[in-house]
Amino acid sequence: MGARVGGVLRLGGPEGRHAASVRRLRAGEEIVLTDGRGNAAAGTVAAVEGREALKVALARVWQEPSPRPWLTVVQALPKGDRGELAVETMTETGVDAIVPWAAARCVTQWRGERGAKSLARWRATAREAGKQARRVRFPQVGEAHTTREVARELGGFVAVLHEAAAEPLATAELPETGDITVIVGPEGGITDEELAAFTNAGARAYRLGPTVLRTSTAGTAAAAVILARTGRWG
Repeated sequence: MGARVGGVLRLGGPEGRHAASVRRLRAGEEIVLTDGRGNAAAGTVAAVEGREALKVALARVWQEPSPRPWLTVVQALPKGDRGELAVETMTETGVDAIVPWAAARCVTQWRGERGAKSLARWRATAREAGKQARRVRFPQVGEAHTTREVARELGGFVAVLHEAAAEPLATAELPETGDITVIVGPEGGITDEELAAFTNAGARAYRLGPTVLRTSTAGTAAAAVILARTGRWG
């Protein structure tokens, strides 16, 4: 960010216009700035340049370390705007990375220009939800993956949410460091072939609880369980 304690940082561009013209921040008000990658600064507004920019007097500068364990959710593509809902709530909960997954039973498929626009919306949603939640590290939203691509990249502790699984996620033995991945299937469920591909890559099936959640909420519920049990919420 090029920031230092005691210095003055000019916030321009879309973020500066939003702060000046939408939030209408004024001199003397406190503000926190971040690049979304763990670099952050806090200070007070020193001056407002019309409706375009702010100058911020910096009182604190820091870098938030990468969280451990790192939590990734592989999210099957929901239909309609439920994808953005899933991204928004997972961001607020504390998920570190989100991988869009084109599962076999997904009604929605990302292709061509439509896929590019959908991915852009997911990334914009993660950014806005990250700011709303006052995170200084926003979730990484990857490119859409096929089942084969997901299986090839799996590592660490991997949980596939499955309603017929015997073991609950709430009692799984979770690592204190490293990577944790949760795979969330589509509304129609994960196929036997997909489950086999993931288990052959080291994953294990778990259930969340006695009820069946929608694909747009299951990832958030699983993240809450994991973040509470690993101490990330401590």
